[in-house]
Amino acid sequence: MSFRRLRSNPKILGDMNMVTEELKNLYFKRLLPTEKYYSFHHFHSPSYEDADFDNKPMVLVMGQYSTGKTTFIRYLIEQDFPGSRVGPEPTTDCFSALMYGETEGIIPGNALTVDPKKPFRNLDPFGNSFLNRFQGVQMPNQILENISIIDTPGILTAAKRKLSRGYDFPAVLRWFAERVDRIILLFDAHKLEFSDELTRAFGALSGHEDKLRVVLNKADRVDSQQLMRVYGALMWSLGKVFRTPEILRVYIGSFWSEPRQMCDHYQLIELEEEDLLTDIRNLPRNAAVRKLNDLVKRARLVRAHAHIISYLKQEMPSIFCKESKKHNLIYQLPVIFTKIQQQQRVPAGDFPDCTKMQEKLLGQDFSKFKTLKPSLMASLDKLLSTDIANLVPLLQQKEVKKKSLPGMLDGDFLGTFRREDYRRDPFKELPRDDESSEADFDEWVVEKYKPKYDEIFYNLSPNEGKLSGTKVKEWMTTTLLPNSVLAHIWRLADVDGDGMLDNEEFALAVHLIEGKLEGHWLPRELPSHLVPPSKRLSMASDD
Repeated sequence: MSFRRLRSNPKILGDMNMVTEELKNLYFKRLLPTEKYYSFHHFHSPSYEDADFDNKPMVLVMGQYSTGKTTFIRYLIEQDFPGSRVGPEPTTDCFSALMYGETEGIIPGNALTVDPKKPFRNLDPFGNSFLNRFQGVQMPNQILENISIIDTPGILTAAKRKLSRGYDFPAVLRWFAERVDRIILLFDAHKLEFSDELTRAFGALSGHEDKLRVVLNKADRVDSQQLMRVYGALMWSLGKVFRTPEILRVYIGSFWSEPRQMCDHYQLIELEEEDLLTDIRNLPRNAAVRKLNDLVKRARLVRAHAHIISYLKQEMPSIFCKESKKHNLIYQLPVIFTKIQQQQRVPAGDFPDCTKMQEKLLGQDFSKFKTLKPSLMASLDKLLSTDIANLVPLLQQKEVKKKSLPGMLDGDFLGTFRREDYRRDPFKELPRDDESSEADFDEWVVEKYKPKYDEIFYNLSPNEGKLSGTKVKEWMTTTLLPNSVLAHIWRLADVDGDGMLDNEEFALAVHLIEGKLEGHWLPRELPSHLVPPSKRLSMASDD
């Protein structure tokens, strides 16, 4: 019994690949020449490479130490990963890029940044201090076939703010924020603290608020009154830091695979979990849209940058007082921004951060700046006005039919545990595409525990020897395991896919639940020795 993979309509998927290829061509043809001509990478982010367009969607997970970042990732991929540690102290001391690979292993940062097939080559400028704290983790995980996940070091609290990391931590976060599809920022409902480093990290995320999802984690460990107070304090603090009229989406949950504590807001936690997993599950479908959006934002910034450099070049004297004029222009940069907005009709939102631009300009030789080149600006305008517009119809094709990422992100099964859904269709029957191995073991490992499982089974009053999905669901939720975990157990136990469980399938489900409660990882596919004896012949005939 295998997980369902993410599938899409081939024609639509082909259109999405076509959009990505066209975006790549437009960047190298129209935008990159302008970036090089005006030395864009000296002031802002490095130029894009092929891997930046071809890579899978990436999720950046960040937060203060002990907020549950690593546990959240383990919850998503349903297994441990090399190099991960969990504890109340700062256990994650490096950036870890979790990617799919046929064999499990760790790739050092220096080796990862020279691989042309990976989107990390432009991390070299951050130096060895960072690269020694950066690693790639490859593993054969089906979630990672569709997305990559970036685990980050815990953000230091106020008590540890004097410690130095040896590299520009906010700058690294900014580099990733520009390239990832989603940023998950975790807070602990027990200790809500905004340190100096956290505030600087927020500054690194400026301009990428649309990618940000805030998670108030471990919410089952506080009562409803405390939760209301913590939620209000978090929203107030976020409003002060981001200074935008839009309210950030905050998810309230307890994201790990262990039983949750029963609380008054238990149902709220379940609904919030489903909303967040749905958001992550849709990332592969929206990858092309995100890349187009990022390219447009970059092109607008390049256009504003070209006008700034050209203006500074024109204002510089040819011979005398160059240095004093340079410092005067840097001081007058806010006024220059306003002039360019008015004269060139460049929107204020396209300009870079003025203070950071002033800092960058201090080390530059203005005499090497270049004035506007009409052909480059015309090409850039064509990109923004015509070329991008021609790609939009491809993105507006018939929406790809929703298919779920496998495992913990399986949306088809998350829905089956919602009250309004299971009344209509208790547990959705899925098309079978299993590739089971031969079940030729005589002994069924569940058999010795079956008498006590049968007692539970018959106490639930089966109808014609089977329990309906509604009855099983009501019993399973008493274990307090997350709904997504119970959904995976149902998928494994309903061997014949009829939406009901007989006594053998129910015994298998209880056996898997007990194993999970004891701290074991669930199998991704049902092993041959766990297949109920009465189902082995039918599964073998399906091969």
